[in-house]
Amino acid sequence: MEGLDTITYWYRSGRFIPGILPLSAKHLASSNLIDALSDLILNSRLPVGLVSLGVHKLNSADPINSCMEGLLRMRRLGVAIHLLDFSGASSQIQWMETIQPEGIHLDMSQFRSDGLPIEIISLGETFRSEIYASNITLVKDLESIIALGAQHGYGGLMMPPVSRHQMLHISDSRIAKAIFSLHPHKT
Repeated sequence: MEGLDTITYWYRSGRFIPGILPLSAKHLASSNLIDALSDLILNSRLPVGLVSLGVHKLNSADPINSCMEGLLRMRRLGVAIHLLDFSGASSQIQWMETIQPEGIHLDMSQFRSDGLPIEIISLGETFRSEIYASNITLVKDLESIIALGAQHGYGGLMMPPVSRHQMLHISDSRIAKAIFSLHPHKT
């Protein structure tokens, strides 16, 4: 509910910011949960493409087979599927071949010591999924996402985290006032 409320808040504010609702793979096997989630998404009346489902805790082949029906039902509603916490495990790659998720999320800190495996480098070429690289705190992480061909990167090196309160009050900041006082807009 909180995730859908946040997406609705930004949509009603005139900003089409997609949101990812994290859900573990074992919960996707529950038809009752999928029914309830479908009802919430349909009743939110949000446009197609703003709601994404982030599947995490996908470790073995058992949840892959059991959650397929739930994922297909979500897809029929126009919900994009993202794979969170991708580690390159063979079960996750098998799942990706079956589902073809719209997004793959990698934590770059897990590849710092050994570098990027070849399977992960070829992800962008093999699947049509967008790659999101998180936890970018070192210059080496930046070099890795360039080699990977990731479409999105975020972390402390890119930009420090900004709270919702800071976003709402950014136009009231002294820096913004100083910029607008130096460059007045012509009316």
